[in-house]
Amino acid sequence: MSFSSKTPPKRSETLKPMRRVITGADAQGRSVVSYEGLAPGQHENAQFKGRGFTDFWVWGKTPQPLHGSEDAGLWPDEFPGPAEGGHLRCVHWLSDGGDASKMPPIVQPHAPKRAADGGRSWDRGGGNNSCISDMHKTESVDFGIVVEGERVLVCDGGKTVIRPGDIVVQVGAWHLWDSSRLGCHMAFDMISASFGPGDGLHGLQEKDVPVMQPKPGQTLPAGVKPQRRIVTIDREPGKSVIVSDTASPDVRTDPARPGYALQRVWVIAGHPAPIVPETLQLPNVLIPPKQGTVLNVVTFPPDEAWKGKASVEQAKAFYASIGASAIATCGSLPNHPYSQKSNTVDFLVVTEGEITLVLEQGEATLKAGEIGVVRGGNHAFSNRSGKPAVVAISSHDAVAGEG
Repeated sequence: MSFSSKTPPKRSETLKPMRRVITGADAQGRSVVSYEGLAPGQHENAQFKGRGFTDFWVWGKTPQPLHGSEDAGLWPDEFPGPAEGGHLRCVHWLSDGGDASKMPPIVQPHAPKRAADGGRSWDRGGGNNSCISDMHKTESVDFGIVVEGERVLVCDGGKTVIRPGDIVVQVGAWHLWDSSRLGCHMAFDMISASFGPGDGLHGLQEKDVPVMQPKPGQTLPAGVKPQRRIVTIDREPGKSVIVSDTASPDVRTDPARPGYALQRVWVIAGHPAPIVPETLQLPNVLIPPKQGTVLNVVTFPPDEAWKGKASVEQAKAFYASIGASAIATCGSLPNHPYSQKSNTVDFLVVTEGEITLVLEQGEATLKAGEIGVVRGGNHAFSNRSGKPAVVAISSHDAVAGEG
């Protein structure tokens, strides 16, 4: 089933084209590719050519609907996304070309000011040209995944350089982005949160939740890189800090697949997303909480390392080990014992290598820098490249029906 025909907006001539794959179901309920091609939802900044964003998916209610014939990447959007849902997009920011003096002037710092439209964002100035954002915060929890280039993340309490594959979890914190050295493409899964009553500038809950650190001696399978996880939050009103900048502290492996690793990054416990400094104490791995989300980074070894050796029984044992037996469909797709089907909408951001999404009817391959939206449906992953593939997978609770 393909999306209903609409006249897509004209693509920008200067924003980088971004490839996107969307899955759905056919008339018989079998998983299929609904869309495969360049994402049409491009939006260029009117003042700075080459700066802008590409929308991949928008949802206006939580949990998300699994079905629908409209392209949600073209739905009307707002910043930081609909209050009852969120959005998945990639931002395009420029460098200063090595000469900061030629960049337009920045907005001078000022007292916190709410968005002019009364929305769920605030800013304090200090930026907002072609390569430096203003110091701002949004009533959302954001998963920021660097796809290409480099960015500096600036908080009130410090800053750090982030590069391809690094993930920033912004938990309603004040922050500024600086891409002036190289420019940047960065994917954002932005999920509606709540700051609670008051002026909307804080909202920290469960302040004393301990931030998890990697276990001493934590090791990874050969060929697997540690997943960097940077978490920011306002520990006190108006002062953001980086509360964590380490490798993922929770790694799951599979003895039947040498080189496989699932590195947990964040869990959102419900809607609206809570403003808390840590979530990996929650048990969810592949199956999110009701109205919630789980973010994992999975390294898929080449098929040749395990295919024909791992059995359906071993695949079932793996799903059981991470509390996900309910979604295991092991043996339902020929030659793919690790198949699954869940009531989730999964956002796939490939950060390294390439992965093939195997469906009941057809398949699609995603390469580094490309985006997939898997709307439930029976599916499996296949790495035929001979090199590890790394995929950030954000799984959102969903329900049957159309949006």
